Amino acid sequence: MKFKKIHHIAIICSDYARSKDFYVNKLGFGVKEEVYREERASYKLDLTLNGEYIIELFSFPGAPIRPSYPEAQGLRHLAFEVEDIEESVKELNQKGIETEEIRLDPYTHKQFTFFEDPDGLPLEVYEN
Repeated sequence: MKFKKIHHIAIICSDYARSKDFYVNKLGFGVKEEVYREERASYKLDLTLNGEYIIELFSFPGAPIRPSYPEAQGLRHLAFEVEDIEESVKELNQKGIETEEIRLDPYTHKQFTFFEDPDGLPLEVYEN
């Protein structure tokens, strides 16, 4: 099998309006398409990063809560590359998004930190 790239990442949120605001207005993802699927009472929001389709944000009524933290089994976190970690942390904090202390990767010697989306999904910014 020859994978070309990751096509998209799907996220199910508990509060669609809150998560849409977080990903679009606070993190700056672009909206490719937004669809309300009446038969499912569910939204599907396709988000882009630098013009490239990357995230599907879903709302499903009654979706069960999933334990989510960086050291839990399963998908660990989503990481986004940034040029300046300190500037990125400052911008996140100014938007009311709490971040952990900036860490140093002992292998790559690059800096990174974690923050969470409105449902506690671990997100990371990693300095290039």
